[in-house]
Amino acid sequence: MNFAEIRFWELLIGALVLILAVRFLVWRLHQASLEWFDKLALLSLGLFLLMCVSWVTFIIYLVVAVGTYVGLAWVLRHKQMVRGRYLFVLLTLQLLPLFYYKYANFVTNQVLGLGIYSLRGLLIPVGISFYTFQKVAFVIDTLHLRKPMPRFLDYMNFAGFFPQIVAGPIERRENLLPQMERFRFHWSKDCINEGAGWVALGLFFKCCLADNLVTYFDASSTHNAYLIWMANLLFGLRIYYDFAGYSLIALGVARCLGIRLTLNFASPYVSTSSTEFWRRWHITLSQWFRDYLYIPLGGGRTRCWALTIAIVFIVSGFWHGAGWNFVLWGALHGTFLIGNRLLGPKLKLPGPAAWFLTITGSFLAWLAFYELRTSMLAAKLQALFTPAAYSWAALHEAFARWPAADGFGLSCLLAIIVAVLMLEWLSVRWQSQPYSLLLRPPVLVGLVGLTILLAPETNNGFIYFAF
Repeated sequence: MNFAEIRFWELLIGALVLILAVRFLVWRLHQASLEWFDKLALLSLGLFLLMCVSWVTFIIYLVVAVGTYVGLAWVLRHKQMVRGRYLFVLLTLQLLPLFYYKYANFVTNQVLGLGIYSLRGLLIPVGISFYTFQKVAFVIDTLHLRKPMPRFLDYMNFAGFFPQIVAGPIERRENLLPQMERFRFHWSKDCINEGAGWVALGLFFKCCLADNLVTYFDASSTHNAYLIWMANLLFGLRIYYDFAGYSLIALGVARCLGIRLTLNFASPYVSTSSTEFWRRWHITLSQWFRDYLYIPLGGGRTRCWALTIAIVFIVSGFWHGAGWNFVLWGALHGTFLIGNRLLGPKLKLPGPAAWFLTITGSFLAWLAFYELRTSMLAAKLQALFTPAAYSWAALHEAFARWPAADGFGLSCLLAIIVAVLMLEWLSVRWQSQPYSLLLRPPVLVGLVGLTILLAPETNNGFIYFAF
């Protein structure tokens, strides 16, 4: 579901009008059925919108969702002493579609070199990484916390709530399921006002900032350090405003329906340490790896805590994509976190210096995220750590790459981004609430105006739809 497409909003509004019309008839004829109708209508709306994405996405989602419910019910029927082995089987079956579509080509052809060419053209079903992890967490939480099985309709609404199914946030049972169990279609002025603000901010992030950054992104240089750093900067800004934009729109749409989702981003580029960065970037995924991998491996309590961090972040990198570049991206961030824990208390850098070091490391790692070709990635990393790549001739070449008109447009765009980042920083440091200043009505009016004026005609899909 691409929130940046008018088609999505046409489908959503049209479906809601139809639902409310039928709901009015149900209210007139049989009020006792309203609770059942509201939940069934929400599920139908989500499945309809998912079907509009693609049939493959729709079918794979149903297989994973229904299979999880049936499998968990089967595991719960067995005695405690044998549940462990059945849980292992269920988790394997849950992850099997994700492995096939996302990792089969990498493992069989790039790691094992088997040359199975039919696997190279597989298209990853939209959202499979996100909803699979949500269902794995649901199974583990249900068994670990000894919670009862919810009703099937409530579970399906939890598993496939349409604003967040495609790219998160990855919600947990204790947060989202109770809201689905008491869900009703009702319209609160406060909820709609709050939700509309998040939607407006998310569309500004996506359509005004992220989509315009695509225009200037150029990853062709392999020897000019300035151009490589510029590509890293533009990509790092783009992926943040693209992914955070989606998450904020999802949060806003859900809020309009009376549902509270987890804030998935909390202004990560104001962080002054790697630890803080990962408390602010893709929060629900970080919490997932913390609770289901880092802590079970011993967390920070073991002597091998550095190895544990390295394992978690290499796995996290592999979650993002099947490629050696993603493994390197995860390894870099794991190294930053280990260094932060070892050296942070000793160095005690001033705030600006700590921020600069944190952000420089983050933008360096983005190179391993967007450059999929291993040879090109190695060449660019070598250039970044070669003093000769920072010569005056290289700087002149970098400036010559941008014609006057493009340079002016990029400068204006970066000026807007700097202003937005300043407001994010003030929101966090002064208000202790991410994005609070950006959500004030006068600021939102200005952001909506900028979105209307500056949004490019060409629509770019959300980056994380491919993960």
